[in-house]
Amino acid sequence: MGNRVMCMKKKDIITSNVRDGSRSKRVNRSQRKLLSDEEMLHRRALSMAINQAQLSQRFDGSMSKRVGSTSSRRRPLSDPFSNNKQVPDFSESLTVKKFILVHGEGFGAWCWYKTLASLEESGLSPVTVDLAGSGFNMTDANSVSTLEEYSKPLIELLQDLPEEEKVILVGHSTGGASVSYALEQFPEKISKAIYICATMVSDGQRPFDVFADELGSAERFMKESQFLIYGNGKDKPATGFMFEKQHMKSLYFNQSPNKDIALSMISMRPVPLGPMMEKISLSAERYGKGRRFYVQTLDDLALSPDVQEKVVRENSPEGVYKIKGSDHCPFFSKPQSLHKILLEIAHIP
Repeated sequence: MGNRVMCMKKKDIITSNVRDGSRSKRVNRSQRKLLSDEEMLHRRALSMAINQAQLSQRFDGSMSKRVGSTSSRRRPLSDPFSNNKQVPDFSESLTVKKFILVHGEGFGAWCWYKTLASLEESGLSPVTVDLAGSGFNMTDANSVSTLEEYSKPLIELLQDLPEEEKVILVGHSTGGASVSYALEQFPEKISKAIYICATMVSDGQRPFDVFADELGSAERFMKESQFLIYGNGKDKPATGFMFEKQHMKSLYFNQSPNKDIALSMISMRPVPLGPMMEKISLSAERYGKGRRFYVQTLDDLALSPDVQEKVVRENSPEGVYKIKGSDHCPFFSKPQSLHKILLEIAHIP
């Protein structure tokens, strides 16, 4: 542990010259069915997002555990992103089958709909969670001032696990800070932690510091940013931020399908600022003993490959994976690649 390793040699990963998602010139009947299945998944997620936007005042704080799932039944030999090839069921060889998927800033459990479905189809047990003020959790984002408050739904989920049960935590973007916080609180409950183009911070570092090369220093951002939200009044400190739609499209979704961009535009919510600016305390005795893996996205404009490389260099995860052709949202732009990586990490002894 502590030594970086380059992993994955499958066609979607950087070690290959074959482009992920390439289609044959002739779309046969089985491929059309796959496209139809994926479209159905998207329609379900989009429908839920629209309901959220229209009926948000009716929801109280909650966790979304099966957003976008096509079925509660297990179909282990059918992978919706495998070009209809029969894939072996490896789940029986796993000691830890439960994944908890943690979204990043502005997102919610809804963003994992493809990943959720593909993991379920592989015989695993994924769970998604809405952090405070995100997704279907109707906590006012302006009232969330600490990482502890922001991560509370995740912490409660871990607390409710049976005593001997372990999970694999997956964090996207700033969700990595919540994963690190959880790893510090419950190292005995977390088998592995996977950071996807995420804020894998060092002890005493702020999640925002990872983005400093992209957005400027925290002090400059707080003073000059046009995206800040003052939920308690202009005379009080900023409580959150949210990029304009055009900025979000260019930063987050430069490789994602248009339908997923549309889903995101009606679903993303303001980001609580306090948790982003809080220095995290991480100990060698608890967090330091966790098994951490990092997934780099090489066409990312929100967190550049150079910055991600710096994060990896400074924090020494056990394994490093790189996805070529992925923007900041590989669950949209490269779901097949991400799915393969998650399965690969799950099977590491």
